[in-house]
Amino acid sequence: MRLFTALLLFAFAANASAAIKTQEIPYESADGTKMIGYFAYDDAKSGIRPGVLVVHEWWGLNDYAKSRARQLAELGYSALAIDMYGEGKHTDHPNDAKAFMADALKNADAAKARFQAGLDLLKKQPQTDPSKIAAIGYCFGGKVVLDMARAGLPLAGVASFHGVLATQTPAQPGAIKAKILVEHGAADTLVPAESVAAFKSEMDNAKADYKLVIQPGAKHSFTSPDADKHKGHGLDVGYDKTADQKSWADLQAFFKEIFDVKPEGA
Repeated sequence: MRLFTALLLFAFAANASAAIKTQEIPYESADGTKMIGYFAYDDAKSGIRPGVLVVHEWWGLNDYAKSRARQLAELGYSALAIDMYGEGKHTDHPNDAKAFMADALKNADAAKARFQAGLDLLKKQPQTDPSKIAAIGYCFGGKVVLDMARAGLPLAGVASFHGVLATQTPAQPGAIKAKILVEHGAADTLVPAESVAAFKSEMDNAKADYKLVIQPGAKHSFTSPDADKHKGHGLDVGYDKTADQKSWADLQAFFKEIFDVKPEGA
């Protein structure tokens, strides 16, 4: 009897895991950059559902960004981790990451085109409700999604986790259409208090609908379990399980608000 029960539990777990489908999808931006998207959805869920873009850290489209797409799929969303660097490239060395990020941000129009290409790809997926799209980003990706909101892209919402908040082109009053969630670590020395204050002033002046959540004691990269291994490169970063879990719960509440639906598993 125990063996039979164990087999049933194993089969149930296997089937639950198998319901999450993932695939790599090649696509191209208007500037000719060839990119690779990582798409995830729950195959056991019928019909269309809200879509979420995931924008990677400065490391590039690595396993962490892909894992977030899978987690979103488990919550009932259609999720696409997009590629802002091209060809799916990523790195573990900060010098390479800095160069990749600088290249991706040197031309604002090109960066917007790469994001737009990912947005278009997500909307085309048969599982996605194209009228309900949000974007989340981590570190570099946080800056990207905030910049897309500043540019007035028609997104239901954007969420930044330990993202870069500074900008050279502040949002103009009435320009931001998306609701905004920012999750920031109180001990983040890479995005100092001055940047946080400037961001709040910018959002207030732009009359944006935003929420800034400060996670006590959290450093930069507080959501990434791999953050601690980068301390060897002299980076003041660190994983914070409590802040990670709290910020993820905040995101789910944010999605419930902007999509006005309750996804499975939330």
